[in-house]
Formats: sequence, structure tokens, C-alpha cells
Amino acid sequence: MPVTVVRLNLVEPGAGRASLSARYRAALEMAAYADEHGITTVQTEEHHGVADNWLPSPFVFAGAVFGATRRIAVTVSAVIGPLHDPLRLAEEVAVLDLLSGGRLVTVAGIGYRPEEYALFDVEWKRRGRLQDELLETVLKAWTGEEFTYRGRRVLITPRPFTEPHPLLLVGGSSKAAARRAARLGLPFFPSAHLPELEAYYKEQLLEHGTEGWTMMPAAETPLLNVAEDPDLVWERYGGHLLHEARTYAAWQSGGIHSAVRSAATTVAELREEGVYRVLTPDECVALGHDSYVLHPLAGGMPVAEGWRSLRLFAEEVLPRLGD
Repeated sequence: MPVTVVRLNLVEPGAGRASLSARYRAALEMAAYADEHGITTVQTEEHHGVADNWLPSPFVFAGAVFGATRRIAVTVSAVIGPLHDPLRLAEEVAVLDLLSGGRLVTVAGIGYRPEEYALFDVEWKRRGRLQDELLETVLKAWTGEEFTYRGRRVLITPRPFTEPHPLLLVGGSSKAAARRAARLGLPFFPSAHLPELEAYYKEQLLEHGTEGWTMMPAAETPLLNVAEDPDLVWERYGGHLLHEARTYAAWQSGGIHSAVRSAATTVAELREEGVYRVLTPDECVALGHDSYVLHPLAGGMPVAEGWRSLRLFAEEVLPRLGD
């Protein structure tokens, strides 16, 4: 059975308080529905200071999801590590790990938007060193033993549920990220399909004498919506998909690689490109992928349309994926 993911980042451009609150409640109800129907994972993420209301607090949202579900995992992909206090992050993840019985997956990246660092008065040039400190600190904190942190002895409680510690992956698209993961013996989550970087990570595991594994996106990982009439959805709601695609594109430059990378400037170009897809249930099944990422509220998609997409996926696609 393929891995099935519902991605929820709560974007809604120009939303008023009532509308945004309704979107948050709907997202929680969608997570509960996905859990009831056997979908594997809810994926969420962290971004700050974005005018379209991108979710800034993924762990708060994850806690709400865990309270409403019993089986589904929540992947935070990714938390921007250097923006977090290491001790507080260790506590929050430990509590979520206990609350969920080990269903939290955290991907720690360093982000790619200097604006987010400026918002929290964190020095952009120190992000690599801050990420090293964060990862080293949370791993020590989760042992339940005293350790030295910034010159003082500290003890962090409670201990997490998962042994030896909650699932923590290092995300990124650079050799520095691969080295960091290998040095600490943590799994590596490349931000795109990057086989050469995966090979480099494995070389670094040997050099450091550690063990690890990669969770690499497939060469093709489209963001999906499901509809009986894809033409109608593109006509009515293609602007929502284009909004998210253009927002991501504006954030990516230089050596940044992302599985969600679009060069489209119009809805027609976006549809032709295939990064975002609206498919019928039959077309969705025919993909034959190892993973399916459903994005029912992409770019501020109306909640009612998001529900139609999710229900079609759960009722018309998911039962056929194991055939």
C-alpha cells in the first residue's frame, strides 16, 4: 500500500478572522476524517510573516490533530530549527511524542528566507551553527539525564515516549545538511530528489562511523487534488494553485532545491507543468506511485472544494491503491 499524505498549511490570502478560524477547524476535521479512512500522514510546515497566513506554529497544530485522531502520523516538514530555543523545542516534541504515542515526525531544516530570521532577530549567517547546537541539544535533552548547556547543568523532563528518541530527520539540499545528519547519526531528508546528495550522505556515514537512512522524495511527487471534472476545477480554482506555486518560486533561489518547484507564471503553464495536478479518481489510481500527496486546501482553495477532493480520494481512490 502506498504512503498517503494530506498536506495542510492553512494558507488563505486576504482572510478575515472568521474565515481563517473556519479554515483551521475544517483542517482539523479533515485530519480526523483522513485518520478514520486509513490515510497515512498529515503533513504540515512552518513559515513566518507571510501575507497569505501560512501556518507559523506547526507543533500547536500537530497537538490539535493528535487530540482528534488515533492512528495517523503528523510530519512537520520542516521546522526551521535555528528559530527555536533548543530546550523549549525538546520539551514540546517530547510532550507531543507522549501525547501521540510516537506519531510525530519532525524534519529539522534551516529554511531559506532571511526575512524569517530578521523577524525573530536571529542572525542569518549563524544558521548552520545554530542548527548544530539545536540538534545536539535536543538529542541530549531526550536522554533524561543532566547535561551541560551554555555553561550550566540542565535536566529536561518529561522523557519522550519513543526510544531512543522521537523521530527526527535532518532536512536540506546541501552537503552541509548531509554532513550534519551523518555526524549525528540522524536520518536525512533531502528537500528534493537528489541521488548525488544521498550518495554523499552515505559516504559521510562511513566517515563518521554512524548509521542512518534517507527519506528522499520520489523523482516525481505531484501535489494532487481529485475531482470528477478537472477542467472545471482548473477554471474555477487554478488561481489558488498558481498563488502557492508562485509564492514558493519567489522563495527559491541559488542552490535551493525543492520537490515543489514550479516555473509557471500562468494557470495554463501550471497545468501543463504537472507539479500541481487535478485528476479524476481513475487517473489518480493509474499513477501507480509509491506515495500520494493530496493538497486539498492548496493556496486558499475553498473549504467545500477541499472536502470534495478529500472525500473522492478517501472513498474512490484509496480503496483501489492496494489492488
